[in-house]
Amino acid sequence: MSHISEYEVENILIDRLESIGYSFIKLNTYEDVLANFRAQLAEFNAKKLEEKGHAASFSDAEFNRIMIHMDNHSVYESAKILRDKYILQLDNGENVYLDFFSNDTDRNIYQVTHQVTMDKAHKEDVVYKNRYDVTVLINGLPMIQIELKRPGVEINEAINQINRYRKFSFKGLFRYLQLFVVSNSVQTKYFCNENEMVDGRYNPILKSLVFFWTDDKNTRINDLNTFTSEFFCKPAITEMIDKYMIIKTTEPVLMVMRPYQIYAVKAAKKRVLEVNQNGYVFACTGSGKTLTSFKLAQILRDEARVDLVVFLIDRKDLDDQTVEEYNSFEKDCVDNTDSTRVLIQMLKSSEKKMIVTTIQKMANAVKNPKYEEVMDGYRDKKVVFIIDECHRSQFGSMHAQIQKHFEKANYIGFTGTPIFEKNKGADGRTTADVFHAGDKLDACLHRYMIKDAIADGNVLRFSVEYQRTIFAKILQ
Repeated sequence: MSHISEYEVENILIDRLESIGYSFIKLNTYEDVLANFRAQLAEFNAKKLEEKGHAASFSDAEFNRIMIHMDNHSVYESAKILRDKYILQLDNGENVYLDFFSNDTDRNIYQVTHQVTMDKAHKEDVVYKNRYDVTVLINGLPMIQIELKRPGVEINEAINQINRYRKFSFKGLFRYLQLFVVSNSVQTKYFCNENEMVDGRYNPILKSLVFFWTDDKNTRINDLNTFTSEFFCKPAITEMIDKYMIIKTTEPVLMVMRPYQIYAVKAAKKRVLEVNQNGYVFACTGSGKTLTSFKLAQILRDEARVDLVVFLIDRKDLDDQTVEEYNSFEKDCVDNTDSTRVLIQMLKSSEKKMIVTTIQKMANAVKNPKYEEVMDGYRDKKVVFIIDECHRSQFGSMHAQIQKHFEKANYIGFTGTPIFEKNKGADGRTTADVFHAGDKLDACLHRYMIKDAIADGNVLRFSVEYQRTIFAKILQ
């Protein structure tokens, strides 16, 4: 394997992508990329155009209007445009809502191209040649850029190359790149795109934000062929872009979730929607439990079968930093008042399908007679409670009354320190008891423990020092 060239690695990858349903298209220049986008976007929206009595193609004037809408935006702004609809005024006077991306793999158009060459960039009299290795396009938009090295070459070189492209080269439609993949065939990683400039300074992608892909047992998948089969299969890459990327609403940041976070969300979603049972996620401190649990709440909120998602936080954890963190994922989502009345108003609202509130206020709402009318309306509803730091004893004491009231509710907990048989308290209950999932199911949905986090570099390694404390004389 070590004797093959970088060009051969690229061709092997393209062959693999073609075998799983991608169409190869030769695009030499940025003008070719633009022309392909024009054709694929029209085909992707053909049904909508035909309903307006329009052919499945755009006139020069129509495509110009589309590009005015799409061009010259930051990576962050482009990510939002990608996920929104655009009202295009057609030449015949009709308006049509264009999509740029769909969660329907049967509708999207998946392509791969090789060695697109951009205009040369000049910096301090140095000419940079910008020829991209392999680009994955969805509906004509460059979505994933893959930079490859031959076996034996450090993939950090590929990361540096992408950072150079981001600084000097990526423009126009390449601002819609969502993800990067780097590999030397025997080691493969992925990471998220970011704004090139922040506060007037170049913003390189940090190597700490470049991740290995794993299976659901946290075993790394390094081999490029296996990685491609799993990561790039059309349902998986579509779901990654649609569900497992985060556009923070309070700052210009685009984020992608790590494998263990995705597997935890998938397992919890399946437990709630397919099995109709409870469970908890064991994820160590520093592994991003808040983001994982919040993403689960968002995904369940958008499910028609779920009437309400309630994200419960202990009052003593709801400090300014926590409120800021939750609101960064979705602006003004946190009810951080001390009044149960505010919670009741939110429960009355038909528009509120996701509520972030404290355990204490929910328990008060359930037991207070003056809120009985509102609360009774949720007795037989499909309500999902997501409990952060679910090992807290406060939740244990309130669990019974909340569970008794919400007759069809499900409970998903997140904790870095679950309570087991060997460390259970006076009430005799473990975390598995609180989130009981039936006799045949493991209450723990997914585990990401400290050994996994240390191996991934997500937390600092332990520093172990030995100090002699006993001095003894050996008697002969």
